[in-house]
Amino acid sequence: MSSAFPEIYVVRHGETEWSASGRHTGRTDIPLTAKGEEAARGIAYRLEGLTFQAVWSSPSQRAFDTCRLAGFGERAVKRSDLQEWDYGAYEGVTTKEILSKRPGWQLFSDGCPQGETAVDVGARADAIIAELRAVAGNVLIFSSSHFLRVFAARWVGLPPEGGEHFVLDTASLSILGYEHDLTEPVIRRWNQK
Repeated sequence: MSSAFPEIYVVRHGETEWSASGRHTGRTDIPLTAKGEEAARGIAYRLEGLTFQAVWSSPSQRAFDTCRLAGFGERAVKRSDLQEWDYGAYEGVTTKEILSKRPGWQLFSDGCPQGETAVDVGARADAIIAELRAVAGNVLIFSSSHFLRVFAARWVGLPPEGGEHFVLDTASLSILGYEHDLTEPVIRRWNQK
């Protein structure tokens, strides 16, 4: 899984009660389920033997506990800019419930009342990307689905709304990197379980 260029290993947190039921979980601090904890421990085996210049985590307990259970908690730096999308009025609500009151709603194009838009999340992703481009080595990141989807879109130069095309399962591993040189960012692997 390695390249001659730095790689960004991206891990979505393990399962929570809300992720299992499809409820939007932005800033509510939900713990991992037993299944989520088990999957987080499994990430350690998938990353065995790899070295990282830095390990960054969202401060949410679901992301940081995934990081900790994967064996990287002692090295991790919690970064508030890695937090999940702020869903505002849609926090804790399923897409189906939102669509019953707002037909045609799409998170990536419409955003959330009293929360963030894709452009807001994209600005946070861009700040992280600017820092990553200056790191001489591999970096490991633990965060949440919608933030990471926007992050991937921005990594390859798509608008933040392009994140709608990148689905992520819980406890999945993805790798961002480069192709021929550092001016060609690519997605090397996506949503691996």
